[in-house]
Amino acid sequence: MSADTATVAIRALIVDDEPLARSNLKVLLRGHSEVQVVAECGSGIECLKQIRELKPDLVFLDVQMPECDGFDVVELLGNDVPVTIIFVTAYDQYALKAFEAGALDYLLKPFDNARFERALARAQERIRLGKHSEKPQPEKTRRLMIKSAGRVLFLKTEEINWIEAADYYACLHVGTKTHLLRRTLTDLEHDLEGSNFCRIHRSAIVNLDRVRGLRIAEDGEHEVLLETGLALRLSRRYRRVLQERMGLGEHEG
Repeated sequence: MSADTATVAIRALIVDDEPLARSNLKVLLRGHSEVQVVAECGSGIECLKQIRELKPDLVFLDVQMPECDGFDVVELLGNDVPVTIIFVTAYDQYALKAFEAGALDYLLKPFDNARFERALARAQERIRLGKHSEKPQPEKTRRLMIKSAGRVLFLKTEEINWIEAADYYACLHVGTKTHLLRRTLTDLEHDLEGSNFCRIHRSAIVNLDRVRGLRIAEDGEHEVLLETGLALRLSRRYRRVLQERMGLGEHEG
């Protein structure tokens, strides 16, 4: 391990519903003065709050937890996901999903000290390189992770026609199919900022590439026409923004 790697201060978060598992990780980290455990969580719901508030560099994340598992956490965080996540679990069948979700490493319980040290060294190197380089500009969200029928799917945002609010979920309309994502429309609007999506109503976001035109309905309200023939209500709050994004003047459409 290089001197540079060892001196990088790392803020770590430990997430596991088993107190003993959390304790074991803390013991292993005691020999690394450069790592500060800023918090530990016993549930995925608590983890979401801590990650957003504390913004840790490194998260040791359990996969199977009640109510909200490790993959739920990654899905719900969206662009707030920390750069360095190490999944920690007793189940080997989730390894592929973990790496597809962007995990740096996958610690299978029970693991020995040497295996833990290798994972931590990789995390230190990634964090060191990130902190010693220019801060990158936020990337556009190009894929969304969807949990469906026991599988994890990665949906390209360009394939989405429009997104509809459905209580605490978002319904993604892709061709003739729909997918439910446990995210609010406001969260998705933030993640999709800078891409070709525009909010047109408190309950709808559209892919501008799928917009065929605008029209005024019989009740005098504006509607957005999609290539599929669907007409979606355009609220006054978002009308000007949409017209600007479509290259229209206020008098047009």
